[in-house]
Amino acid sequence: MFVITGPSGVGKGTLIRGLLEAVPELELSVSATTRRPRPGERDGIDYHFLTTAEFEQRVRAGDFVEHATYSGNRYGTLRSELERRLSAGVPVALEIELQGARQVREALPEAVAVFIAPPSLEALRTRLVGRGTDDPAQVGERLRTAALELEAQPEFAHVVVNDRLGQATEELVRIVGSGLAR
Repeated sequence: MFVITGPSGVGKGTLIRGLLEAVPELELSVSATTRRPRPGERDGIDYHFLTTAEFEQRVRAGDFVEHATYSGNRYGTLRSELERRLSAGVPVALEIELQGARQVREALPEAVAVFIAPPSLEALRTRLVGRGTDDPAQVGERLRTAALELEAQPEFAHVVVNDRLGQATEELVRIVGSGLAR
């Protein structure tokens, strides 16, 4: 299992798409969230979109390997998403935020954890604004959260700086390839 984390807007999704193309046997776990779908996102494909009540009920039932609140929304990895793949011998990647990555590291220390970092906070600001999905207050909140998250880099054996997309994708593919060879 591969845990890929980093601040919002750092390009985790883009890097993971490149990773999945390069390592076709790897599958991405679909996270659950209480946030509203963005344009083009599909339930069960991009996320499992749940109401807050549904999410809380599933937390109480123990359905999540990890869960956390990020920017006012709940996110989590459903145990069933992982067990189905891992029991079939399929390597799986999780795209999750830092709180969840820490929980997975505690529960599954054998997981390979990778932190994706921006080249700078200003570059991250540019990406978040350019994405056009958040209002200025949300961008500010995401940047404040990102500044705190970046302090966690020393906790990770692998840190990929997403400055040049091709180079960062190659580095991520190399890390995953080494993990699969173990």
